[in-house]
Amino acid sequence: MLQIELYLFFLSILMLVIMMMIGVAFLTLLERKLLGYIQIRKGPNKVSMMGILQPFCDAIKLFSKESIFPSVSNYYPYYISPIFSLFLVMSSWMIMPYFTNICSFNLSILFFLCCISLGVYSIMISGWSSNSKYSLLGGLRSVAQTISYEVSLVMVLLSFIFMIESYSLLEFYYFQKIIWMMFIMFPLMLIWFVICLAETNRTPFDFAEGESELVSGFNVEYGSGGFSLIFMAEYSSILLMSMIFSMMFLGGNLFSLMFYLNLTFISFMFILVRGTLPRLRYDKLMNMTWKSFLPISLNYLLFFLSLKLFFHIILI
Repeated sequence: MLQIELYLFFLSILMLVIMMMIGVAFLTLLERKLLGYIQIRKGPNKVSMMGILQPFCDAIKLFSKESIFPSVSNYYPYYISPIFSLFLVMSSWMIMPYFTNICSFNLSILFFLCCISLGVYSIMISGWSSNSKYSLLGGLRSVAQTISYEVSLVMVLLSFIFMIESYSLLEFYYFQKIIWMMFIMFPLMLIWFVICLAETNRTPFDFAEGESELVSGFNVEYGSGGFSLIFMAEYSSILLMSMIFSMMFLGGNLFSLMFYLNLTFISFMFILVRGTLPRLRYDKLMNMTWKSFLPISLNYLLFFLSLKLFFHIILI
């Protein structure tokens, strides 16, 4: 019996990774199409019908290119950091609450926090090991930004942990059978969305890839396979954040089609924000998290904590 469960465990992980990679491929296609129409031009439309196979052609091209590295770079960290980055995001996907309980566990929120905290190291190491001033500046900016917004992210998650009294993502489904959290915690939902944009280094928070000042940020020296691994890690983290958003605020019912439509809509919002908003100034970005988001999320945390204590006293 244990052997069968082990096989099912590896099979479920394999299916999850394959579906995640296909999702990433078509998310890049969706982004290129949407940005094309936002900028009044055509997106990819030559490869097969309406450019549907374009992501697979890009993947073949990138992975078949010659892999080069700067002669003054620190070779092993330079090569390992993109692999480590993708591995962390793929590990984070294990928190997706399968109802079979093969690949889900009760401390999934803590595991998620550990994974996104470790993600800072891959950015820092790839920026430093490239031995380029542009990549180092991009890496430092990205690390400062990610760590700053993680504080508010933890406070928002703590509010939910006090509300549902569990560290499991699956509990969100049971608590939202009657009413979605979106209606109870609307301000927190907006804060969470902005934090997701900052955590995934997306516009208007793409200081790690400030093209106008830093060429391409921390990944400036990467090409071929290394670049594509960083690229896949970024887009799979967008899908992961969209999935967590749907779990936390939009019902979280994995058996309904609505859950996956919500997930797609949140991913669409990531792209729409990129196509419409300019990049923020760096000091404004830092002011927003420390002077706006942190006080609001702390106040909500105290409010929900006092609410739970009040109900516990009444019930006793």
